[in-house]
Amino acid sequence: MSSVSILSGSRPAGRGTPTGRSGLSSTLVLALGTLAVGTDAFVVAGFLPSMADELHVSSTAAGQSVTVFAAAYAVLSPVLATATVRLPRRALLVAALITLGLANVGSALAPNLAVLLVSRVVAAAGAAAYTPTAGAVGAALVRPELRTRAMAVVIGGLTAATALGVPLGNLAEHWLGWRTALSVVAGLCLLFALGVRLIMPALPGNVRVPLRTRLTVLRRPAVLAVLPLTVLGMGAAYTAYAYSVPVLRAVRVPDSADLWMLLLYGLGAVLGNLASGYATDRWGSVRVLTTGYTGMVLALGLLTWVAATHLSPALLVGVLVLLWGASSWCQTPAQQHRLIEIAPQEAPLVVSLNSSGIYLGIGLGTVLGGIALPHGTTLVCGLGAVLAIAALVFLRITARGGTQKLTRVPAAGCRHRAVTAGPACR
Repeated sequence: MSSVSILSGSRPAGRGTPTGRSGLSSTLVLALGTLAVGTDAFVVAGFLPSMADELHVSSTAAGQSVTVFAAAYAVLSPVLATATVRLPRRALLVAALITLGLANVGSALAPNLAVLLVSRVVAAAGAAAYTPTAGAVGAALVRPELRTRAMAVVIGGLTAATALGVPLGNLAEHWLGWRTALSVVAGLCLLFALGVRLIMPALPGNVRVPLRTRLTVLRRPAVLAVLPLTVLGMGAAYTAYAYSVPVLRAVRVPDSADLWMLLLYGLGAVLGNLASGYATDRWGSVRVLTTGYTGMVLALGLLTWVAATHLSPALLVGVLVLLWGASSWCQTPAQQHRLIEIAPQEAPLVVSLNSSGIYLGIGLGTVLGGIALPHGTTLVCGLGAVLAIAALVFLRITARGGTQKLTRVPAAGCRHRAVTAGPACR
């Protein structure tokens, strides 16, 4: 596979590499890997109280296991994208999932919070190596007009994990124990690593370009206008989501209904992600993001009102949780599409930077939610709504500036013939 653009839609020279709709179907195996990554990232929220009790720390302290994972992911994502650039893609994906699986074994066996935090850093390294690579490879397997839908399929694993991860954690809290839940995640990682090895076509690595050179993409005003939005948007979503069980208590959801509410959030996340992939291809990313952030403001704002007024309209809460999930996870396909339009020759790098932004936002939201939690969950939801408003305002300001229409600049090192070389590099 020589001189093939990972996103240009050119037909690969090698045999057996899928394109078009067959390529879109083959991205499903990549989605299984992101399902494992997402379950690992989200499962903790479902059993945070019991984890805190067993480790003899506060819920806020236990919540920092989410923050550490997110921060490590954000830092390691661009570093690993550079360090592993020459490795064959399939081998890298398999190794990343194995690392994630072994790290979860360490988390499940952790005797104290310190050991747990170290294992979460190792897990973040595996996740940071996997997700951006999977997104870029998935886009390489389809024609340009199906690109965003392919990325939505891959990211669909993450959104499916929101439907499974926190409910699994919540079930574990009641029936199995949080250590068993993390052991299940470890098993999924190893199983899906085998699936990727058996099903994915072999793709070569790329030409190595130093990290400092690759990060020149951050000098582009258009890129700098897009990435902060990812941080703001995910921060808004995760301020309350990391503490979803206490939030549900604040809006009078009984213990017996926790699982159903969390499943509603997950269903909304899956639907929001898939709809975003289709709608972005059809109507553009700015319209999709405007709709999503407006929905998030409404969902978190009304949940704040329900918590503050001590009302208990179960049907309304269910609808708001569904909307909250959909608006949270409609962001990623649209944001990735914006970045790849701006810097198509650096697609894997900008996807990894966007992943860093996602986890920076998760870390930011978890920290802010942890600070607000002792003062009441009403403040937690209200803070999330304020961040969602900030994201919406930021989007409208940057969209008015026409960031989508800036001239594409040839990527650093694009004179090389590489898998990620785009049309401007030919």
